[in-house]
Amino acid sequence: MLATLGDLLEDVVIRVDDPVNVASDTSARIERRRGGSAANVAAAAVRAGSAARFLGQVGDDAIGRALVDELTTVGVDVSFVRYDGRTGTIAVLVDATGERTMLTDRGACTALEQPDVAWLDGVSELHVPLYSLVDDPLATTALTVIGWAHDRGVDVSIDASSVALIEGHGVGATLELLQRLRPAVVFANADEASVLGVVGPVVGAVTVVKRGAGPATVFAAGERHDVAAESLPEVGDTTGAGDAFAAGFLAADWRGDVVGAARAGHRSAASIIARS
Repeated sequence: MLATLGDLLEDVVIRVDDPVNVASDTSARIERRRGGSAANVAAAAVRAGSAARFLGQVGDDAIGRALVDELTTVGVDVSFVRYDGRTGTIAVLVDATGERTMLTDRGACTALEQPDVAWLDGVSELHVPLYSLVDDPLATTALTVIGWAHDRGVDVSIDASSVALIEGHGVGATLELLQRLRPAVVFANADEASVLGVVGPVVGAVTVVKRGAGPATVFAAGERHDVAAESLPEVGDTTGAGDAFAAGFLAADWRGDVVGAARAGHRSAASIIARS
């Protein structure tokens, strides 16, 4: 089973095909849906054939309960989800090329505290986005659970999450944090990898650099592998595609075949984009 620790919140996706008319009206298509990097990975892992558990907190409100119900419908184990405070929201601006800009209000997500070692019962992999490692009390909770994971022999994966997050936390501090966490797998997109100076394995982990429609690069066992993405007739909204890639990779046999796992990641990402 793959457990993910972090955010479950509401995405308000705003698709804008024309330039925004500042201080006036701009036509847009607006959609509300489930979001949050950790929740996205859990849901995509189930679609990729893996059992998955989401660990996190949502608001004690109708939106939070509806989001958890949706994860349950997908097949994610939500038995340890906490309810308190106000459910968070991300406004996702999607332009005509599919590029995203996110305005984030994480609400109750960062308030998760008092972890329970039972969260890891039956778990073989723990995935934690960097989002979960910078704001307390969630960050302290995540560090505690990662420590328990190492004690139990559970493999840990970390996603670099966001250039703004890395720069706000500090590049050096982020690399030092990764060194402390001893992940088995590190994910980053091309921009995050550039900021972190990735030219090989990060802190000795299997390191995957996602490049959207371009080949993903995997550094593992002293080798570099460039794995081509799935060919798509057109690219729509890419929201959640990076999380889906991570889920597909982790649901595959990444310990024995990193190239095959990267191909599985690409398939998982393509399935998200094709539905947008």
